[in-house]
Amino acid sequence: MTTQEILIQAKQAKTALMLADTGRKNTTLRKMADAVTQPEQVACIMEANARDCEAAKGTISDVMLDRLLLTPARIQGMADGIRETVLLDDPVGRVLSEVSRPNGLVIRKMAVPMGVVAVIYESRPNVTSDAAALAIKSGNACVLRSGKEAWRTCHAVVEAMRVGLEEAGLPRTAVSLIEDTTRVSANELMTAEGYVDLLIPRGGKGLIRSCVEHATVPCIQTGTGICHIYVDQAADLAMALRIVENAKTSRPSVCNAMEVCLVHEAVARQFLPSLQQELCTKRLAQGIHPVELRLDAQAAAVIEGTPAGEADFDTEFLDYILAVKVVDSVEEAIQHINTHSTGHSESIITKDQEAAQQFVMSVDSAAVYVNASTRFTDGGEFGLGCEMGISTQKLHARGPMGLEELCTYKYVINGSGQVRG
Repeated sequence: MTTQEILIQAKQAKTALMLADTGRKNTTLRKMADAVTQPEQVACIMEANARDCEAAKGTISDVMLDRLLLTPARIQGMADGIRETVLLDDPVGRVLSEVSRPNGLVIRKMAVPMGVVAVIYESRPNVTSDAAALAIKSGNACVLRSGKEAWRTCHAVVEAMRVGLEEAGLPRTAVSLIEDTTRVSANELMTAEGYVDLLIPRGGKGLIRSCVEHATVPCIQTGTGICHIYVDQAADLAMALRIVENAKTSRPSVCNAMEVCLVHEAVARQFLPSLQQELCTKRLAQGIHPVELRLDAQAAAVIEGTPAGEADFDTEFLDYILAVKVVDSVEEAIQHINTHSTGHSESIITKDQEAAQQFVMSVDSAAVYVNASTRFTDGGEFGLGCEMGISTQKLHARGPMGLEELCTYKYVINGSGQVRG
């Protein structure tokens, strides 16, 4: 089926979604989750994923291959994410404001679905179920366009979810997967005026830049995460080490993993050797992937590592690589972050409340942490359920995008025969 044909069907399906009440949508989500975990559907999904993973070997990195890989536990996690969406408040129909005018008109600002939400993403199959669940709960039809590495897997997941849609009496075309994985289909979605009401790119820097530059439909800039952690002179260094280790190594292939560590010069000689021990020496001894430290000149004077190039402080590595820079103050840390960050997530580790407050108020990113890992920037961790993406822009959404960000609003005006003089 062509991309245009899929878009036409999605536009036709959106009315049924807009009219579905909360109970109908929740029933649909439960049936979608049940369908995804049916033994025959799990077998189909696993078989498709095995083919995708085998074809991708040698063409993508090991950490990206891990993002592509599905296991029965990960499939169960996808179903659990759909079910968690059932528990969230339905934003549709919520009255955002109400004004009674002197002439008797009652004007209500009401949350309503976007209509058709399109998502372009790469090799993360769980995005398929997350996006579909959020779209259905917020009353939107959903058009998905995965990367070629994950297409078989995503197709199997969509087909499973469509079983649940049909059982609930909603159009199977409420959730669709684009069949063409070339750039042509991406461009078609970017320019599908009249069919796509909101476009969300979830992927690397190139994909996001392309959407921002070429989209003629409303587009939200998401995802790219050059995330920083600043270890202040007043930091609890043991805490800082735990946080940095988690933020860098727990899952380096995701956008909320840290890419840059800034260290105050007053604690550099104490902290950096411990950092090298924890991320490099210790991991190597344990037979797990060590982190390559790319050091500025001041950090290189304290520990051994790879000299940092200019691009290293502007790179989302998504790998076991960490750029390290020594700074002389919280002000320099803030200036560096605001110059090099992509506006995703940043953290300060400190016991100094004044420094923490200065950092929070001055750093211009969607999520700013004090004494915590950047890895928490996630819809589930923020209590939003699964997420549609992390917005790094300021309009109309910022940070993890949940149900509310998939709604717009309209004014509903009730009168009793008023005319304007």
